[in-house]
Amino acid sequence: MTPGPPHLTLEPLPLTRESAPGPGIPAPLLAELTALYVSHRDFHALSGDFPDPDDIRPEQVAAALAAELAHPDAEVLLARDAGRLAGIAITLAHHPDPADPDPWIGLLMIDARLHGRGYGRRLASLVEDRFRAAGRTAVRLAVLDGNARALAFWTALGYQVIDHRADRQRGRPCAVLLRRLTP
Repeated sequence: MTPGPPHLTLEPLPLTRESAPGPGIPAPLLAELTALYVSHRDFHALSGDFPDPDDIRPEQVAAALAAELAHPDAEVLLARDAGRLAGIAITLAHHPDPADPDPWIGLLMIDARLHGRGYGRRLASLVEDRFRAAGRTAVRLAVLDGNARALAFWTALGYQVIDHRADRQRGRPCAVLLRRLTP
């Protein structure tokens, strides 16, 4: 018998006021997040988001998440399975380009040890459900050129390539994908 889809819960990233100079991530959670990021060495080598993909440190993960949350429409969602961090999704309710009407998934990352078990599909579905509940009719994302595995994942979920362009943050070549959200 094949197991059903994973039971994931989503929660916003909790921030504390204990870290200087401003809000921070509680230390135990930061350790979990760092382990999650470390599990994706190949992606980080491709993206260049960290100086050394073989040595990703908690303070670097905290800084990367703080940079994401600097955008007022960004949300960092933690996906948990039975209390254990299984993945993360970073979304953007409104793209900085006013001509772009759709929300974006900026990052969807599942612990690499859980790949192939339906966690990514389930997390993507939960994120889409949140956008549907907010009345949104489509969602977009970008996949870095050279990330064939991610492109295959998203197209298998029904996302279609609608453009090829450089990303806004670093000018990296990407495929832009869109999925219409049906009620």
